[in-house]
Amino acid sequence: MEIKSAEFIMSNSNVEKCPKSLLPEYAFIGRSNVGKSSLINMLANRKSLAKTSGKPGKTQLINHFLINKNWHLVDLPGYGYARVSKSAKRTFQKFITEYFSKRKQLVCGFVLVDIRHEPQTIDMEFMEWLGENMIPFCIIFTKADKLKPKDIEDHIKAYESIMLETWEEMPQYFITSSSNGLGKEDLLSYINDLNQSINQP
Repeated sequence: MEIKSAEFIMSNSNVEKCPKSLLPEYAFIGRSNVGKSSLINMLANRKSLAKTSGKPGKTQLINHFLINKNWHLVDLPGYGYARVSKSAKRTFQKFITEYFSKRKQLVCGFVLVDIRHEPQTIDMEFMEWLGENMIPFCIIFTKADKLKPKDIEDHIKAYESIMLETWEEMPQYFITSSSNGLGKEDLLSYINDLNQSINQP
């Protein structure tokens, strides 16, 4: 799939005010500074569709983008180390969990994880919550250009060993780099396949 059009639709902090259309949605979320905005811009062939910043926590609302006129890409606030108050973090947590729990248009969540680091408790706990609530998701490993292939393989094995302690199988995952476009085609093909399966009679 090639993204030919990408347009901002709306931002809000209330899931009830999200777009009323029944178009399929794919939500992107991860710890602050995981490279989410850069990944979204890479997928969409746009330099500034999603705002990037040197300061973690730039995204603080539910942001809807209409892609190719037929599906929504949803940019959600990062969790973890954003430099915001505790009350703001609680607010983020509330509308993030409400979005995943209530949004019927959601087809799949993409949890972004920095491939350079060891498995982080906050990521594992969030994915555990998604699993417990029967919310379909995939893992997107970001910043793969920063590691050698052998190190990437070792880091993924570390995730597998931890996840298989409580999961029957490792969730679908993608290895990506916003710098060189790694994983872009695979990820967009996956979304395209899901969209086609939804549209089949």
